[in-house]
Amino acid sequence: MSAGKTTESLLTSRWTPYVFMAPVFLYLLLFDFIPLVKEFYLSFTSTSLLTPSVNKWVGLDNYRELFSNRDFLHSLWITAVYTIACVVLAIGAGLGTALLLDAPFLGRAVARTLVTLPWAAPPVAVALIFTWIYNAQYGVFNYVQRSLGIETFENWLDTPDHALTAILIATIWQIFPFSSVVILAALQGVPKELRESAALDGAGAFDIFRAVVWPTIRPTVMLLALFITIWSLRRFDLIWLLTQGGPIGATNTLVIDLYRRAFVYRDLGAGASVGMVGLCIAFAITLVHHRLSSRYELKGR
Repeated sequence: MSAGKTTESLLTSRWTPYVFMAPVFLYLLLFDFIPLVKEFYLSFTSTSLLTPSVNKWVGLDNYRELFSNRDFLHSLWITAVYTIACVVLAIGAGLGTALLLDAPFLGRAVARTLVTLPWAAPPVAVALIFTWIYNAQYGVFNYVQRSLGIETFENWLDTPDHALTAILIATIWQIFPFSSVVILAALQGVPKELRESAALDGAGAFDIFRAVVWPTIRPTVMLLALFITIWSLRRFDLIWLLTQGGPIGATNTLVIDLYRRAFVYRDLGAGASVGMVGLCIAFAITLVHHRLSSRYELKGR
């Protein structure tokens, strides 16, 4: 049998898809599934970071402690506010920017490139930039306030009433370019003929967007919302670098709480239970997204 026939027989074999899937499956098994099962088990135990191989079974005690703990419930609330704000503001800013970048103007290619720069910046750099911006004495933020006649020298990152807002500003600045690029790509798929036909029929810009543009880009926006939701639920680096969950728990999200319990208080069992709560929330949101997407697909047929 020639080498060409051997290659052809391998590519047409019924086992070929499984051969190509094997490396991905092995990766998911080693780095996702097994650690997830281990975390699930740890959440029902009392395990110290100092002796991780010594596990004392405590059943649902970790979960009872969590949901009777006001600090944990507060972290759930902070996570919900932070996540919803990230989704709404990032998609809103991204949609507005994408619509602007979709219109023809001089220097559009340069503008599209510049918009992506915040997304390319590493979280450490973003944290350093906004730490300087919010500096009470030398930061740009307070300088602008003083220029407007607002006499304040406080650092928003150190103020419980403003810390979460400060974190959100930094987060949106970094992630909205991704939304704008994704939505801009979806806008390229809107048929120009439909827009022109709607305009000839006397439809205004808002009516064209509502009747022509939005139905086309809606699946992309919904998927983007899911991604931003999951990323916001698990965002750790930027929040930790700016506030470490403070002041007084004002920015203490689930992931920050997980890290503190597992690696500061050295309680792996409690940390694992927080992780499982976060995983269940992400899974529930994914199911809701799937149901909504399926419903819209059925209506579109």
